[in-house]
Amino acid sequence: MNQRELKEFLDSKVTQYNHPRFIESDPIQVPHQFNKKKDIEIAGFLTATIAWGNRKSIINNAHRMMELLDQSPYDFITNHTSSDLEKLEGFVHRTFNGDDLIQFVKSLQHIYENHGGLENIFTKYTNGTSVQPTISQFKSHFFEIDHLQRTQKHISDPLKNSAAKHINMFLRWMVRRDNAGVDFGIWKSLTPAQLSCPLDVHSGNVARKLGLLKRKQNDAKALLELDNSLRQLDPIDPVKYDYALFGLGVFEGF
Repeated sequence: MNQRELKEFLDSKVTQYNHPRFIESDPIQVPHQFNKKKDIEIAGFLTATIAWGNRKSIINNAHRMMELLDQSPYDFITNHTSSDLEKLEGFVHRTFNGDDLIQFVKSLQHIYENHGGLENIFTKYTNGTSVQPTISQFKSHFFEIDHLQRTQKHISDPLKNSAAKHINMFLRWMVRRDNAGVDFGIWKSLTPAQLSCPLDVHSGNVARKLGLLKRKQNDAKALLELDNSLRQLDPIDPVKYDYALFGLGVFEGF
């Protein structure tokens, strides 16, 4: 199909999947249980961090995390005591364990107390057309306190050729202003045009079949190629096509 036909096809799939019923089977349901901005962004960040593997397991374990944080993630992050952290020790989702969760709680506390919060860091360092270089800056600040070396692997670095799927998904949730009520759009200081598609095996395979992506690896170079293709289809809101690519791959076996 030509570019116009491809855009019409993908736009129709965005309309199909960018719908409130999408929330029911997606990890984004976890931050949707909160109303306050800081609770939403912390719940979203932690949920996106463990978003790999079986989707049901991701959702169950993300809800478990919120239970461990007393269903008040921002209050827990900012006011926890050492004894509060002990109950996190038994948490596990694949290779993300209780030690990692405790480290994330401490690092998030550092981000909110010393850097003005998650949104402020991404706003401070993003001054171009892409938020990808900012992710590397964020990782540096996240781990500038004493930390476990093993935990660093749970935040990817685009400058080390990672597609950084988890943070790009989190940023879509926070930044993209969504008339359908799926993405939150609570970060007003960044624009959807600066975002990148959360590239994974499903979206990557569909993108290759549609001619949007040629590179075989799902890495930072592939993400740049996919970004360029999607921005030709919609320069203002390119990551809306994540719904189309993901939906075609996961729900339709395209």
